[in-house]
Amino acid sequence: MPAILSSVLSNITDFVVHEGNGVKGLADMGLESLPKQYIQPAEERITTSTVIVDDTIPVIDLSDWGSDPKVGDMICEAAEKWGFFQIVNHGVPLEVLEEVKAATYRFFRQAAEEKNKHSKDNSPSNNVRYGTSFTPQAEKALEWKDYLSLFYVSDEEAAALWPSACRGEALTFMRNCDAVIKRLLKSLMKGLNVTEIDGTKESLLMGSKRINMNYYPKCPNPELTVGVGRHSDVSTLTILLQDQIGGLYVRKLDSDTWVHVPPINGAIVINVGDALQIMSNGRYKSIEHRVIANGSNNRISVPIFVNPRPNDIIGPLPELLESGEKAVYKNVLYSDYVKHFFRKAHDGKETVDFAKIN
Repeated sequence: MPAILSSVLSNITDFVVHEGNGVKGLADMGLESLPKQYIQPAEERITTSTVIVDDTIPVIDLSDWGSDPKVGDMICEAAEKWGFFQIVNHGVPLEVLEEVKAATYRFFRQAAEEKNKHSKDNSPSNNVRYGTSFTPQAEKALEWKDYLSLFYVSDEEAAALWPSACRGEALTFMRNCDAVIKRLLKSLMKGLNVTEIDGTKESLLMGSKRINMNYYPKCPNPELTVGVGRHSDVSTLTILLQDQIGGLYVRKLDSDTWVHVPPINGAIVINVGDALQIMSNGRYKSIEHRVIANGSNNRISVPIFVNPRPNDIIGPLPELLESGEKAVYKNVLYSDYVKHFFRKAHDGKETVDFAKIN
């Protein structure tokens, strides 16, 4: 083993986290085996015995959204039974999708010194964060992933703080998704018999947004680790663009089996987050999902997390309780919920229990 690689492996946290090399820096050194810090417990790895190969999440064609009420019904049914679905013919231009994927690669191909300007130790704002794994200080085993996380406040702040390598493409992708996000939420609210989304409710459902750019380098022993561990999102909705490599798996509702989300060119993956599960009083389901590591290819994904505002109180929507439903969840400050999620390692659906009424 070369001396420089031996030195890196003896100080992985410094090299990967503090010096900004990320897991990409490890992969680029030509590793022949997975460092022990990334080896996941056996129960956290996906095996062929836990994967369903003949089932898949719904794919919904939005071409006739305005004229066919069945489209809205399919969206609500998918949110109830799967928590995940893919949309095609959604109106977001294909070139916008391709450009934000190219920008993701452009950011991560930069030198570590450039990326590290946006790390926790160096970024001038908590709204811009480059990092690796999920919560390294709380994890027993690290995840094989680097990320750039961008919380949107305003175009002015983005112009000042977001990395130039991907700023324009990230903003364009977010803007182009706004119309489809609003229509999805309108359909989902109609499914709860909430017929009017006024300004207050729209702000509660989609008052803040965060876009992440995720990079999963080729891995020497993909069967021993994960790209992302088991979790559900804390969002209202997540709008996910994945590349054509594949590797996203969702847990089938009330099951111990996992289903692959196959890449479809031009499609966008939609999933329900914890905030919407709570607001729908459990009708819509935020589902555990995870990403496997890949031994042959680098992989990227670009999720937009559509969230309440940090200072919003989330709980079952008043319209549901007024119709006689018993509340399953208590009211919680959204920022408290998010802090609870980020202070620990990925642990499946345990975060949503934080909001359950005992």
